[in-house]
Amino acid sequence: MSDLCAPTVHLPQAFLMTIRVLRYILGQMQNVREHLESKGESTENLGRLTRFAAVLGISVVGLAASSHAQDCPELVGQWPYGPAYAVAVSGDYAYFGSGGVFLVADVANPAELQVVGEVFLPDKIQDVAVSGSYAYVADIGGLRVIDVSTPANPIGVGFVDTPGDAHGVAVSGSYAYVADSRSDLRVIDVSTPANPVEVGFVDTPGSAYGVAVSGSYAYVANSHGLLVIDVSTPANPVAVGFEDTPGFAEGVAVSGSYAYVADDFGLWVIDVSTPASPIEVGFVDTQGPAHGVAVSGSYAYVAADFGLGVIDVSTPANPIEVGFVDTPGDARGVAVSGGHVYVTESGLGLEIFSPSSCPGYVPAGPSPRRATGRRTP
Repeated sequence: MSDLCAPTVHLPQAFLMTIRVLRYILGQMQNVREHLESKGESTENLGRLTRFAAVLGISVVGLAASSHAQDCPELVGQWPYGPAYAVAVSGDYAYFGSGGVFLVADVANPAELQVVGEVFLPDKIQDVAVSGSYAYVADIGGLRVIDVSTPANPIGVGFVDTPGDAHGVAVSGSYAYVADSRSDLRVIDVSTPANPVEVGFVDTPGSAYGVAVSGSYAYVANSHGLLVIDVSTPANPVAVGFEDTPGFAEGVAVSGSYAYVADDFGLWVIDVSTPASPIEVGFVDTQGPAHGVAVSGSYAYVAADFGLGVIDVSTPANPIEVGFVDTPGDARGVAVSGGHVYVTESGLGLEIFSPSSCPGYVPAGPSPRRATGRRTP
């Protein structure tokens, strides 16, 4: 297998990259057109199209440059079967979805990743979160609860139907928070895993796709930007703040006083120290639309159409890409655990990378192993 991190770009890889760039251009033009039409605006809105073209140009130039200049992160292990869209990591195990199959993999030695358990589900898996002995899976049908206390024998124990298509899930305490596409944010009581019950919801503008929870707040990435929701009373969640992003936001992660939002244009850093007044403070263009983000220490790891980006966010107002690797398929989900980055791809399963080769990389201190996934196209 070829080294995905090698700085030399051979002819076949360059050819494939060109095809992907063309696909990206066509896809983004269609996204812009649909967005304008959905808002009742003319598709001849040259101002927005010009802005899009400028950002697209930067993306393509950046892609060409980095394909020659970057040599990190380093691929250390993979499960080369797809499609896969979501991943979470806890201890020595990775939990991810491949189509409608929930998989458990032993990653104690990432170079010898082994799938040890599986559960077949009726719908495509969009996101995965793990808490204690249970995995919480968002799929088209709703929220599914899977007992993973015995990794080699995961068992589905609970399910709650949601009115929309469940795309994102985060768990805090006895509650799961589900980003349910056009049906808002749903709050599910999972204190009894075999009998999850919806206890509250909040209307969100646009479509909700990603969710993260920190303290008493849920942070929702939707088609308009970042929505901050007070969930101190789970049965009565209340939207308290909003920050628009120019693209379609899909992924969100929170660390300290900052939320990191992945959208069509890149990664946005938003100060949420005052939840009612979130403020954008930084931005970095990613190589293709960004779908998922995970944060550990001073780095954000971004899954985008063209691959995995490693972003230094030690200065939130000036995030800098310090590493990038082109993945064979579109990178969708991303998780960080134990010094490794786990990435799911739309066509080629799960890959595990080490960011230690990136310039100036400083490992994060000990922290709980956790992660989020990302939605399907």
